[in-house]
Amino acid sequence: MLKKLFKFILTLIIIIIVFLAVYAAYVLISYHRIEDNQSIDVEGTAENTTAQANKKYRIISANLGFGAYSDDYSFFMDGGTESWAYSKDAVKTNLNGSMDAILGLSPDFIALQEVDLKSTRSYKVDESKLIYDRISSSSFGNSSRTFAINYDSPFLLYPITQPHGKSYAGIYTISSVQINSATRRSLPIEEGMSKLIDLDRCYCKNYIDVDNGKKLVLYNVHLSAYTTDPATAQNQVVMLNEDMRNEFAAGNYIIAAGDMNKDVLGDSTKYFNTSAQDQLWAKPFPVELLDDDFSVVKPVDENDPVPSARNADTAYTKDSFVITIDGFIVSSNVEVTESNVVNTGFKYSDHNPVFMDFILK
Repeated sequence: MLKKLFKFILTLIIIIIVFLAVYAAYVLISYHRIEDNQSIDVEGTAENTTAQANKKYRIISANLGFGAYSDDYSFFMDGGTESWAYSKDAVKTNLNGSMDAILGLSPDFIALQEVDLKSTRSYKVDESKLIYDRISSSSFGNSSRTFAINYDSPFLLYPITQPHGKSYAGIYTISSVQINSATRRSLPIEEGMSKLIDLDRCYCKNYIDVDNGKKLVLYNVHLSAYTTDPATAQNQVVMLNEDMRNEFAAGNYIIAAGDMNKDVLGDSTKYFNTSAQDQLWAKPFPVELLDDDFSVVKPVDENDPVPSARNADTAYTKDSFVITIDGFIVSSNVEVTESNVVNTGFKYSDHNPVFMDFILK
């Protein structure tokens, strides 16, 4: 009897070892980085062919949290419990709620992050189609759009109770003015094993003609937060700055919008009476790495400050850690007239949308 039990246990161990070896090989073989300087297809035809100088426009940036992060949601990678959205209906409800908040502010340009196409975690909902359908039926009208992939991961087996699965997602840019061309740039990322399941960080450059012969170069950005090597995050900003410098030197207008994953207020704790003591990732945006021609816009009303992001280790409460990491970088030929956070109470995402009103001088 003991001999049979021993053989059973030994066989089970061998099966587990072989399975893990095969899975590890699958993850390693599946890993790839998306090529740099990739030309991105432009979809749709906007009603306006050119942007106008000296006209006020509004841009909104929002990390949609792949449609999962209702205010009662916590995510396992942040120390919470969930690895999928609660349901397919929850994904649709959250995305529609986020789009209601965004479209309610009548934007001219929209930069979205964490938009899933066919991911296990969001029940394979094509979120870009849902978003496009909402925009098409709104006063936004006809739009020009680009989509750049920044998350194409193999099937993740963890957590065991509900494996995170395969993810395919990216950053989505929508414009009421025609985007003529777009390029995806691959950012520096970690070189350790974490790269196998982390985002393939990137930004997307969208070129829009202006009626004075110049171009508006609109960057949709999603930088890294958690890096074991601080140089990785710094090198991302250095690369972005160099790219923007070249475009500005060519006489163009520069706007970078997105999830910077750095404190764009410098020290959000002063605005929101929180402590970043246990939030080692919550570093100030390194403004010293930007040329003097560029500035980080602070989306805040100092009399009534609203954060742009919450920590998702638990459901959202008044005691949750909050910070503003979403925002904009502009060149000196772009005049910012207003910028703030849209207070949704984190009802539809772990990020609140941020907006900026601007004029191309």
